[in-house]
Amino acid sequence: MFTLISVLIFIVAILLVLIVLVQNSKGGGLAANFSASNQVMGVRKTADFLEKATWTLAASLVFLSILASATIPRGTVEEQRSLIEGQIEQTIDPTVQPSFPTAVPDLAPDAEAPPLPLDEDDEEQN
Repeated sequence: MFTLISVLIFIVAILLVLIVLVQNSKGGGLAANFSASNQVMGVRKTADFLEKATWTLAASLVFLSILASATIPRGTVEEQRSLIEGQIEQTIDPTVQPSFPTAVPDLAPDAEAPPLPLDEDDEEQN
């Protein structure tokens, strides 16, 4: 539905541009081509038609724009909320200090500490 309304908006916008370009702000334009007064559609009737067409297209453009905004495809509220909550839970707090491992791992009380390797200087002292 949204795609159809978008195409209609595009068509109405092009027609509106064409109608406005046909008009002349000084009273000429398309109406200036009809020089004979006995034409079926006289100068005054042409100006009235162009003005009514402009207002009709402008009103339909506003209506279609409001209708398009109402028919924009959206996900459900629960899907959006769960996606946002998932992103919040996965973020890393920048204020937390990183924890580095200690030099000597904590051992259970009944476990013995492994012997430390001795340097040559340590062997001479013993």
